[in-house]
Amino acid sequence: MQQDLKNSAGKDQVLNEEKEYLLTDYSELSFIKEIEKHYDLKIRTKEFAHRCVKLAVSLPGNQLGNHIRGQMIRASTSVAANYRASQVAHSKKGFVAKLSIVIEECDECAFWIEFAGDEELITISRISALLEEARELTSIFITARKTAQTGEK
Repeated sequence: MQQDLKNSAGKDQVLNEEKEYLLTDYSELSFIKEIEKHYDLKIRTKEFAHRCVKLAVSLPGNQLGNHIRGQMIRASTSVAANYRASQVAHSKKGFVAKLSIVIEECDECAFWIEFAGDEELITISRISALLEEARELTSIFITARKTAQTGEK
């Protein structure tokens, strides 16, 4: 009987600990936030590249469409690849260098998206969200580079 009470008390303690664990808000832990932030940008830059590629392959097959297609595919995939590379850089200088490439390529994507619209190869309504994403990513990476260069958090 006494053994049953001990087992019951032990089970209650384990259940209480599990409940406490499940109810704890771990999002406040800075290292988890950092991991989530980097993971989110990895996904976001890759999705950006996919969206740009889809836009690029939908362009007309004329000389200008082909040129923009190649440039947009190259630049957008470079954004995703160089962001990933920045996350495994061996030094702060290497990190900043990779982010600089990401910024340039992202801005170039914005240029080609705008240019395709200006040339009426694609409607403005089809490119507005993608253009906004290019501008947002550029802004995020400029801020990240400044923070890395100044050492602020």
